[in-house]
Amino acid sequence: MTSSTDANSSDSASSARPERPASERRVRPDRPRSEAPVAPRERTARPVKRKSEGQWALGYREPLNANEQSKKDDNPLNVRARIENIYSKQGFDSIDKSDLRGRMRWWGLYTQREQGYDGTFTGDENIDILEARYFMMRVRCDAGALNLKQLRTIAAISTEFGRDTADLSDRENIQYHWIEIENVPEIWRRLEEVGLQTTEACGDCPRVVLGSPLAGESLDEILDPTPAIDEIVKRYIGKKEYSNLPRKFKTAISGQQDVVHEINDVAFIGVEHPEHGPGLDLWVGGGLSTNPMLAQRLGAWVPLDEVPDVWEAVVSLFRDYGYRRLRTKARLKFLVKDWGVEKFREVLENEYLKRKLIDGPAPEQPARPIDHIGVQKLRNGLNAVGFSPIAGRVSGTILTQAADAAERAGSDRIRFTPYQKFIVLDVPDDKVEQLIDELRPLGLQARPSHWRRNLLACSGIEFCKLSFVETRKRSQVLAPELELRLADINADLDVPITININGCPNSCGRSQIADIGFKGQLVDDGDGNQVEGFQVHLGGSLGLDSAFGRKLRQHKVTSDELGDYIERVVRNFTKNRDGEERFAQWAVRADEADLR
Repeated sequence: MTSSTDANSSDSASSARPERPASERRVRPDRPRSEAPVAPRERTARPVKRKSEGQWALGYREPLNANEQSKKDDNPLNVRARIENIYSKQGFDSIDKSDLRGRMRWWGLYTQREQGYDGTFTGDENIDILEARYFMMRVRCDAGALNLKQLRTIAAISTEFGRDTADLSDRENIQYHWIEIENVPEIWRRLEEVGLQTTEACGDCPRVVLGSPLAGESLDEILDPTPAIDEIVKRYIGKKEYSNLPRKFKTAISGQQDVVHEINDVAFIGVEHPEHGPGLDLWVGGGLSTNPMLAQRLGAWVPLDEVPDVWEAVVSLFRDYGYRRLRTKARLKFLVKDWGVEKFREVLENEYLKRKLIDGPAPEQPARPIDHIGVQKLRNGLNAVGFSPIAGRVSGTILTQAADAAERAGSDRIRFTPYQKFIVLDVPDDKVEQLIDELRPLGLQARPSHWRRNLLACSGIEFCKLSFVETRKRSQVLAPELELRLADINADLDVPITININGCPNSCGRSQIADIGFKGQLVDDGDGNQVEGFQVHLGGSLGLDSAFGRKLRQHKVTSDELGDYIERVVRNFTKNRDGEERFAQWAVRADEADLR
């Protein structure tokens, strides 16, 4: 085939065309030499018709994918009645597939992974065999705040209905496994009796609101945002006006930067305004997964009593303008990226708030994660004691014993954290060491090693249908292993080195923002076998060095190599760092050989 250039050349044209007899040739009429030749008409490209993104505010109401159709067919919140009246009575086989794989998420329920299928089975084509007859149930714990009665209820449900499973998630929730549909109504009854719920713990809706574990008591917070969090949950959670969003919607609200606010759809972070005093700085558009983006400041200062209204306006804007055509582009971060913060703020103010927001300053970024591990004084003169299980792995039995120990120490306030940690508030000075000693045998350490403290992991292939590899279960072995491997340098590490382990690209384990992040996938072991492994991200962080981790070309490690790899990189860091350099700073400039 000739190219377009060849086809238009005079040489090609003359050689391809036979000579015509003179009698058949057309004679052009003479024209004055002064007359300019007629310029050829330029061809204009036909405008490309852009596909509708399904934005409601622009009039696109017809569903453009199966998920949107399912939500239009029946509001997902309605599935609760079917669970209570039909499915729990007739059993798993009676559950409609559109409820099972869609709407039940709005009530905190996902089917868990069938046991015995490795990562080669992961994928939609195998959903029928990967889907077990048991559920993961997520209990919504807004701001991670519990009293002892609530904690004991969570623990009892775990031991009675969940085979003693109860993991602390990095969204301040509790996750059960092995839940049977027949028991769901009774679990709901017990949770709601103590003021807890699973409402909108999953699904395309406003999920749990992250809050500071020390809200109202921290010596470092700008203000206590608890009233705003409580008002948001009371006004909007479980309301059908906000239950059909384009995708999930994550919120963080804190008087200090201890809630990973840069990776939430909306966040309000405490800041002091030079004229108006304490308030909150507004951020939008954060999220990880396969297209990670950090949230951006709108440059707006919001007084505490206006936070619920501004939150509602952001959610409503997302509901109306969010992209609904492709699930992969349906998070708020894509709209913020396309619009930019100026347009986003303009639409928020003009169409939803009907007023201007107050300009405000940015909060000062912290140099390291604020995880509240250890002992710290509270405003009330008592103490908070933060404990670290390995990657959030606890159980109903452990939580029951922890509740008993907290009660003996005089506390009735427990907090979960966005780092899979467990905090006991209001501990008197003379009870601190007693509490620490009682929880240590349970795997809850208040003075953990670097590796127990800074290791975070998602559920992994043990329970998750999307995972390729083992994560949280592997972490239970990895942390003690690193303590031994690096025993000679652990005491000299003066900066945290965070390790986040994720089982798939969806980033529930936040692999892109760890000093050393692992994203699970199947890799070649060198002998042509597909085995569990990880892509490596290095130098990711939030706060002072906010950035996503560096990826090395074609660099992957197998699951069996994790300990060797981490030890090698950490030793290279301690040997080659410059002064008080943090790992994220070093990883950016380090020689590639030191990172492999």
